[in-house]
Amino acid sequence: MGTGPSPGAGDTPWVAQPELSDERITAATGRGWNDWVSLIDAGPGRSAGHTAIATWLRDEHDVDGWWAQSVTVGYERITGIRLPGQMPDGTFSISRSRTMPGDVPNTRMAFLDDASRAALLPELASTLRSRPDAKELRFSAVKKASGQDVGRFLVAINPAAAGVQLVITHEKLPSYEAAEQWKDFWGSWIAGLEAPLAPPR
Repeated sequence: MGTGPSPGAGDTPWVAQPELSDERITAATGRGWNDWVSLIDAGPGRSAGHTAIATWLRDEHDVDGWWAQSVTVGYERITGIRLPGQMPDGTFSISRSRTMPGDVPNTRMAFLDDASRAALLPELASTLRSRPDAKELRFSAVKKASGQDVGRFLVAINPAAAGVQLVITHEKLPSYEAAEQWKDFWGSWIAGLEAPLAPPR
């Protein structure tokens, strides 16, 4: 992961880019990223923790709840407190998506059926952890070769003009390096799917 300079001249380099642009955060909150970094550093500071910083933004600067969270996450990325994809509990999450031919019911059943899912994911032993009718299907996953617990992945299947949009989100990854590895895994996997998906007959 590379570092990059912040937009303001003379400021220290950013450890990672925030998800939201300087223009968007300025339009929504009245301040850009460099101003927020300086204010938070002078206020609660880098050791305060995510919840304390977000609360301070709401209470002291009247930042709306969603934007307070966004500013806090951006600040954590800029200062290196939180790496890209890192969640408040310290684990990492990545997502990959693809729009492809198919319909929602058959695609869902392809993941709900144990034999079909095993064929789709030959490297993983997965177990359904959500209700079958949940909007996002949640699975625990173990590497078959090593028996290693590799966290959990979520499957969201939404209607799209060209068929369905399939979104895979892998959560509870222990490190940035693991997140990058699984980002590559799921990217290759989803690109190689033969569509449309359907459960076995």
